[in-house]
Amino acid sequence: VQLQASGGGLVQPGGSLRLSCAASGSSISMKSMGWYRQAPGKQRDLVAIITPDDSSRHTGSVKGRFTISRDNAKNTVYLQMSSLKPEDTALYYCNYFPPDERYWGPGTQVTVSS
Repeated sequence: VQLQASGGGLVQPGGSLRLSCAASGSSISMKSMGWYRQAPGKQRDLVAIITPDDSSRHTGSVKGRFTISRDNAKNTVYLQMSSLKPEDTALYYCNYFPPDERYWGPGTQVTVSS
């Protein structure tokens, strides 16, 4: 499988972005998927998880601001990010949950700055 994250960019504080994770080569519909992020100089952290039955969990710092979702017909997982803060600046990745080291892609950069 290939997991391609996209949709990042430069956004002002308070703005919104929607990240996409398109899977190819294998269906992810029966897999738990996660979004992760790594800020400069920090470790990669889990941001959100979604299970095959669409149950989701978001980590404390993004609760109420980010929403993970999936479209099995498109074999894609999304991360809707709202009320973005400078501390959300990071490289964002998608992977299985728990992550499979083979499938870390290049990620997509999100920069929150005025």
